[in-house]
Amino acid sequence: MSITGTVPAGEASPESAETGMPAGPAAGADRVSRRERSAVLRMSEAEAAEIGGDPDDPGDDELVLLNMGPSHPSTHGVLRLMLELSGETVLRSKPVIGYLHTGMEKTGENLTYLQGGTNVTRMDYASPLFNELAFSLATEQLLGIDVPERATWIRMLMCELNRVSSHLLFMATNGMDLGAVSMMIYGWREREEVLRFFEKVTGLRMNHNYIRPGGVAADLPAGWRTDVSELIELIEPRLDEYDTLLTGQPIWRERLQGVGVISAAEAVALGATGPILRGAGMAWDLRRDEPYLFYDQVDFDVIVGTHGDCYDRYAIRLNEIRESLRIVSQIIDAMPSGDYRTQDKKVTPPPRARIDESMEALIHHFKIFTEGFKVPPGEAYAAVESPRGELGVYLVSDGTSVPYRVHVRAPSFVNLQTLPHLMQDGLIADGVAIISSVDPIMGEVDR
Repeated sequence: MSITGTVPAGEASPESAETGMPAGPAAGADRVSRRERSAVLRMSEAEAAEIGGDPDDPGDDELVLLNMGPSHPSTHGVLRLMLELSGETVLRSKPVIGYLHTGMEKTGENLTYLQGGTNVTRMDYASPLFNELAFSLATEQLLGIDVPERATWIRMLMCELNRVSSHLLFMATNGMDLGAVSMMIYGWREREEVLRFFEKVTGLRMNHNYIRPGGVAADLPAGWRTDVSELIELIEPRLDEYDTLLTGQPIWRERLQGVGVISAAEAVALGATGPILRGAGMAWDLRRDEPYLFYDQVDFDVIVGTHGDCYDRYAIRLNEIRESLRIVSQIIDAMPSGDYRTQDKKVTPPPRARIDESMEALIHHFKIFTEGFKVPPGEAYAAVESPRGELGVYLVSDGTSVPYRVHVRAPSFVNLQTLPHLMQDGLIADGVAIISSVDPIMGEVDR
């Protein structure tokens, strides 16, 4: 099975492994030559409106400007693309964002640090736990507090399962975008089982507000080890079925190989991270290269590609599901007993049972959830490896219970600027495959 190379978590990044696949027509010298002209359509909407020509009956040599979206053509959110076409070939393109305009960063500057988790969890709604984790890590840096070991292992468990559910969503939607409708059914089916476990732990399928400054909101329920083990036993053989259905399928390979090619140097220059960067052959993963939580205590491989095309990005996500399940298996054995949140009374509310027994505990609980806890002045940045790349949260505190500044380094936002380069000289039909392979979540783009 020819998919991707792997780099063990404890080793330096070698050159990316061969996938055994043809580089495709968009690779090599052709790609270099087309990079000599701009891939980005640098044209305002007013200038586009002044261009003459009949889009319904263009001449042989006439270029056409076409709007793709802002409805949902594989964009996994509200994204508009302005395409400059010669026939069905995309010469230049321009992503147009801002249709969601949620304003979550500004909203975060009017919420307490305890309330902040309810805000950021809605950015990348396909992997909400990573948003909560990055915000909590930045807040904990400012507070200077340590999180109990059990809470850290619980965070790892939930985030790796969230990575699995996010990549399963990609497998489902990417399949349907390219006409493999069965994959939509199968990917959704497995994802439902992961979300069912999340609901048992957090009370919600998505947007959990479970990972909070100081730990997590609640301990794992009784029988969680059995539930997680059954999830692993269910999903692992299904991944082999996905291989049979998609990986070696000739039509699937024709649609993805050599399509949407980007080199490692181009990906770095554009700030791309996650599967886009690893697909181009650079083995960069924050879990290994800048470890956080207890990732330096588990064994896993960093999956890399060779050609930087849509096929590599698909194969990387498929194999990252396997690696996440491998990490989860180790977490089951490593999970210690102990507290699931810090016992620092400035940050943590009293136990629920104490509220009925003590007026002081009731007042303490009331003040934490209404006024919040004060955070020492300073600034902090915390980054995690989300399913889409480096997700970072930058916080500035002025000493009050509300952040002075909240800024999010959203991977979907940064990765989106690769689209014009990936789509240049491709077909409109390839554009759908390319957008899907980038896997943007527009909730964190228009944050």
